[in-house]
Amino acid sequence: MPNPAQKLLLCILLATALPAHTHHVLGRPSYALSEESNTPPSMQVETQIGDYYVTYMAFPAFPKPGEQGRVNLYAVRIDNNAPFTGDIHFSARDDGWLDGWFPSDEELIGTQPPDDGVHRQSFIIKEAGDYIITARFESGGEPYVIDFPLRIGEPAPVGPIGIAVGIIVAVLLWVNVVKRKRRVKKTRVATKPS
Repeated sequence: MPNPAQKLLLCILLATALPAHTHHVLGRPSYALSEESNTPPSMQVETQIGDYYVTYMAFPAFPKPGEQGRVNLYAVRIDNNAPFTGDIHFSARDDGWLDGWFPSDEELIGTQPPDDGVHRQSFIIKEAGDYIITARFESGGEPYVIDFPLRIGEPAPVGPIGIAVGIIVAVLLWVNVVKRKRRVKKTRVATKPS
């Protein structure tokens, strides 16, 4: 039976154990994985749209600006599992903060026929940022449009929430300093001998 000192030591060791970060799989860094890898990509989306069940994958895991990436899209009918055999048009646009009010220009990156049931579209995006990849196809006279987010390059160290928190903290500090100066000034005036 462990004594209290051993129990304490065990608790301290368990509390200070660092988590293992899984950025390497099978000895390979995840950013080096491609579609030929036996490890799944970092970006995989599955959705249902109309009569189709769609699976979308982006390779490599973290595309870098100016380097080639690839989008794989697999669409099957929900009722009979038959793959979509028509062409799919792929386009890309910037996903900025003000995109809802001032949409950015959409650039066609290609039209792909199926290859063994999978539509594969390669792309090269030169600038880092957040983008929306759009896949469009038509089936049975009905249009289908699927948007997928894609991050190119490293994310900014401070995002919109961090900026908002920083502004709020700065305003609170400024208000605190102004109030303190007023209080000190009032105290000096009140304690000034007449």
